[in-house]
Amino acid sequence: MEDTIRFDGRVLFLSDDPAIVRRQLSGESLTRAQAGALRDNVSTDEITPVTVMLTYDERLGRYPYVGFKAGNDMPIGEHDVRRGGFQVSVAGKRYGKGSSRESSPLAELSAGIRLIVAESFERIYQQNCDNIGILTTTDFGVLDRILAGEAIPITEFLKGRDALTQQIIRSGGLLAYSKFAEWPAPEVSTESPDAPPRTLVEKIMARRLHPATPGTAHGDGVFVRVDWRFSHDYFTGMCAHLMHRAFGEPAALHDPARIIAFQDHLVLAAQSFPHVSQGLLPGVANLTSGHREFVARYPVLAHGQRAQDGESGTDGTDGAGGAGGADDADGICHALMAERYALPGQIVIGTDSHTPHAGALGCLAFGAGATDIANSWVTGYVRCKVPQTLRIEIDGELAPGVTAKDVVLHLLRLDAIRSGDAIGLVFEYAGSAVRAMSVDERATLTNMVAELGGFTGIVAPDEKTVAFLKARRGIDFTLEPWMTSDADADYRDVIRLDAASLTPMLARPGDPGNGVALAELEAPMAIDIAYGGSCTAGKRDDFDAYHDVLAWGVANGLRVAQGRSLFLQFGTMDVRAYCEARGYLKTFEAVGATLVSPGCGACANCGPGQSTCAEQVTISAINRNFPGRSGPGSVWLASPYTVAASALAGRIVGFDELKATALASQW
Repeated sequence: MEDTIRFDGRVLFLSDDPAIVRRQLSGESLTRAQAGALRDNVSTDEITPVTVMLTYDERLGRYPYVGFKAGNDMPIGEHDVRRGGFQVSVAGKRYGKGSSRESSPLAELSAGIRLIVAESFERIYQQNCDNIGILTTTDFGVLDRILAGEAIPITEFLKGRDALTQQIIRSGGLLAYSKFAEWPAPEVSTESPDAPPRTLVEKIMARRLHPATPGTAHGDGVFVRVDWRFSHDYFTGMCAHLMHRAFGEPAALHDPARIIAFQDHLVLAAQSFPHVSQGLLPGVANLTSGHREFVARYPVLAHGQRAQDGESGTDGTDGAGGAGGADDADGICHALMAERYALPGQIVIGTDSHTPHAGALGCLAFGAGATDIANSWVTGYVRCKVPQTLRIEIDGELAPGVTAKDVVLHLLRLDAIRSGDAIGLVFEYAGSAVRAMSVDERATLTNMVAELGGFTGIVAPDEKTVAFLKARRGIDFTLEPWMTSDADADYRDVIRLDAASLTPMLARPGDPGNGVALAELEAPMAIDIAYGGSCTAGKRDDFDAYHDVLAWGVANGLRVAQGRSLFLQFGTMDVRAYCEARGYLKTFEAVGATLVSPGCGACANCGPGQSTCAEQVTISAINRNFPGRSGPGSVWLASPYTVAASALAGRIVGFDELKATALASQW
C-alpha cells in the first residue's frame, strides 16, 4: 500500500438524523459539526441486511447501508453510496456490531469506501476490514485533516495496531500477506514449567502458536493452529472464491478432514416471506450452489440438507424446507459443533459471530470472516490477538425460572458493556451458579458473547462437561490438569453477580443492550408472534423450559392466544428426537405451536416466524434484535420461559405472573 493516501471522494456521516443523511445523498458535503449526533451501534445487519447477501463478489457494492436506520427511517437506498462518490464513512461507537459477515465491509469497499472512521469498532468487523484492505481509525483528527484536503501517511492507520496487523495492512490484506509467509506444519506444544500464570484461553493459545510468533503480550497479533474450521452456506462460496483467487485452483487444503461445511442458514428460505415475495430464491440458489460446489470438489466434512421425513407444522404447513422446499438441515452449525465435534482445549473457528457457543465445553471458539477462513483452509492457522480476559463470577443460586439468557441480558445493559469497554475481551464465566448450569445453559452464556462485543466466551471444563461428552457422543474424556485458569492469572477486570438478585429480563426492540427487567415493564405489551429457537434457544434445556410452560397451559385449558402465533424451532435434529422421546411434541401440538426444523430461519430473517410488516411485535428467544433482523416488525428478546408464557397470554408476561392468574379467561 502507498505511503501516503489522498482521499478525493466525499465523506458520509452516518447521522442519527435522517434529514442530514438525505442532504448528503442529494450532494451536500457537511462538516463534522453540521452532521450532528452520529449513530452508535451500527450493525452489519444494517450495512448489509440478510436479504441482500445473495452474492459474494463486487456486486455487493449496490447495497451498503440499505438497512441503516436513522431515527425511524431508512434513508439510504441501492447504489446511493457509489453514486454519491463517497470514500469515507463516519459513525459513533461499536461500529460493525453483530454478524461476522464479511459481506458488509466488502459491500462498502465495492461501493468505493476506502476508510471507516468511528469512535470504536467491533473486533470481527475491524479485522475483516484489515483483511480486505479497508482502512479504519478511531482518530477523528485524521478526519479533520482529510476534510481539509490533506494527504494522510499510512502510518496514521497503523497507530495502536499490533506488529502483525501492521504488516497485513501494509500488504493490502491478509491473503496478499499470506502468499509470501511461511506456514510450518502445526504442532501442539506443551507449557514451559516456568510459564507465567495464565488464563485458560491464554494456555490454549500458547499450545498452538505459530513457531515464528514474535511476542505473546496482550494485544500482540499472532497466528494459532486451528483444530476445527467451519463455514456455512452464506459464506462457503465467498471463502472458496477468495481462496482460489489467492492460491489458485484447486487449492491445497490443510487437513480437509477437519474442515466442515454446514448447510443451515438458508435451508428455510422457501418459507421466508421476503425471499419468496421479493423473488430472492434464485439468489439463495446461487449461494447454495457455491457451497455445494466446494463440498463436491474437496474432501471436507459436510452437513447438508436431509431428505424430509414427512414432518409438518402443527398448523398443517410444512415444518421444514430448503431453497427448493424439499429438504431440512441436520442442525445449526454452532449447536452441531458442540454436540458433535469440539472438545475441551481445542481451537474452533467459523464464519459466524456465534461460534463461541462451543466455548461452553472449555475450548477457544470464535467467529472469523471469510478471508480468515479461506486462509485457514490452506494454512491451518488463523490470525487473532492475544486477548485480555474479563472474568464473570456468578455466585449463589438462580431463582426458579431465571435462565442464562436473563444473565446475559442483564450483562448487556451494564454501562461498561454498552459503552464498548468489553470489545475484544474473553468472557470467562465462573462461580457456583455457572458450575451448577448444564452445558446447554453455559452455551447460552458463551454464544451471546457476540452481542456483548467480546472475542469469545469460555467456561472451564468440569465433570458436567465430561458427562455431556459421554451422553451426547459416547466419549470418555479425561480432563487434563492444565485445563483451567491459574489462580493468580491476570484479568482485565472482574464482574461479580449475585445470582439470587437476578430476575427475568427483556431487551427492548433495536438492540440486545436495551435491557429492562420484566417486572419493570411499564405497560402491557401485546404481541403478534412468539418465537422460541435458534442456536441460542433451540437446545434441549430450552425445550424443557418451553414444555414446562406449555404443559402447565394445557393442564389449565390454555392454548396460544387467539390471533397470535408461536413458533418453536429445534436447534438440531437430535434436539427434535429428544423432544419426541419425552412426549413434548404432543404438548406443542395441543397448544397450537408451529414446529420448525433446524436452520437459522427467522433469526436471520430467512424462515417461518419472521414478521411481515412494521406493526407486528415479536417476543423472541433469539440472540439479537437489530433493526430488520427478523423482519420489519419490533422484536423483544426474552428467555424461553417468557416467550412461551407470552404466547399463551398474548402479551409479554413472565411464567410466574401467568401462573398467578386464577382464570384463563382473563387473557
